[in-house]
Amino acid sequence: MSDDLSTTGIPTTGDDGLTNADRNRRQVLYWRLLARLFDHEEQPALETAGIAVVGDLGLPAGLLDPAVSVDSLVQRFPELSAEFETLLTPDEHVPGGEVRRAALVSKLLLNVFATGSGDVSATRLATWQRDAAWLKWALCAGSAPGSGAGAGTDAAPGEPGGETGAEAETGSGAGPTAGSGRGSGVRIGDDDLAKALAGIEADLVSRMRLREVLADPALARQLTPSMSLVEQLLRDKANLSGVALANAKALIRRFVDEVAEVLRTQVEKASVGAIDRSVPPKRVFRNLDLDRTIWKNLTNYSPEDQRLYVDRLYYRHTARRTTPARMIVVVDQSGSMVDAMVNCTILASIFAGLPKVDVHLVAYDTRALDLTPWVHDPFEVLLRTQLGGGTDGTAALALAQPKVADPRNTVVVWISDFYEWNCPAVYAGMEALHRSGVRLIPVGSVDSGGQQSVNPWFRQKLKDLGTPVISGHIRKLVFELKNFLA
Repeated sequence: MSDDLSTTGIPTTGDDGLTNADRNRRQVLYWRLLARLFDHEEQPALETAGIAVVGDLGLPAGLLDPAVSVDSLVQRFPELSAEFETLLTPDEHVPGGEVRRAALVSKLLLNVFATGSGDVSATRLATWQRDAAWLKWALCAGSAPGSGAGAGTDAAPGEPGGETGAEAETGSGAGPTAGSGRGSGVRIGDDDLAKALAGIEADLVSRMRLREVLADPALARQLTPSMSLVEQLLRDKANLSGVALANAKALIRRFVDEVAEVLRTQVEKASVGAIDRSVPPKRVFRNLDLDRTIWKNLTNYSPEDQRLYVDRLYYRHTARRTTPARMIVVVDQSGSMVDAMVNCTILASIFAGLPKVDVHLVAYDTRALDLTPWVHDPFEVLLRTQLGGGTDGTAALALAQPKVADPRNTVVVWISDFYEWNCPAVYAGMEALHRSGVRLIPVGSVDSGGQQSVNPWFRQKLKDLGTPVISGHIRKLVFELKNFLA
């Protein structure tokens, strides 16, 4: 008797709508997935059973091969695209389609989380990034393109313009926005997923023979700029030369430009300084206050002529107070702060481009370096940083404190994990800045997950001071800075 038949010969169906046979097929696929995730050696019995199940479903055998990308499958079998896009949303599925769904889920998870060992090529990294984009797309499917968490584009991963890397939600691509997909139980911005994907990508990048790849322009062009890749390039830049160094700089420049474009949209509406009504409005067409002009001249309306005769024009005040705000950005350039350093140097350059904002940039480890001359170009700033080493904030204080001329009109953004060589001295200096009237904004992390470890002693001391450490997405920092400048 078949295992999906009751003693009456009628297929048995459980509360989940599955027959015993379908439940067993689905279990085979998930057992095979677990076996491949935790053991690189194939299990012949599970592989044979998996092939049989996929064949019964009418799905391509490539679904079981982690070497075949999701992009390749969708290109050969376009009908699978829509299924992948809504795969992991908890919406109702077609009755009897749970086994098919299990096969597709297994494909996504296997391609993203079973990365093997050994050297990684540029093509392999790019393929993994595309597969990770499919996983993220599946998790946030149902939300409007560009509005769901992690959705930075109107295109699906298999379409032109789709997301290309695991850093899409950390700043390397379009930043995430609040909200989730319809009925979505898991959001792409969730910390655990973001950390897992970033960790896998970092591992793949570390296993690349990066210098050999960079020395070959054709291979270098296949690299997708990401935070992990930029970190590796910054660490190794002293050992590169010639073509390899030029390709490394091009990749860093591409990444910086991509992140800058995203951050610029968040900053562009920042107003700098209050309206100065002591200055007469400039009488030009773009400043014309049409609504007020009509309202003030309504008494001149002629019913006979059906015309409004205007004897006075009204203009909007646009002049702002001329005292420039000073922003001093202090960045810990130790190896643990790469995400924050990259994002904040780019952000500093954007604010430096705003009128009436005087931006200074100081980077430090055991020594401090004044990078203000290059603050308008984050690419040049990053090339002048040296990752690694200890942290001595007293050196940064020695450079930053003399820059404070008008405390009430100065903001100091201090980006660090605050594991300092001399914590009491650094805290005393920061407290002195705060007491003088400086707006102090300590930042522990500005990535999507906000998981950067911050010295708990420093965290509590700064909280007690009334200047809690910001940890989370860079939007939080943008919000604080815009409030200060408004």
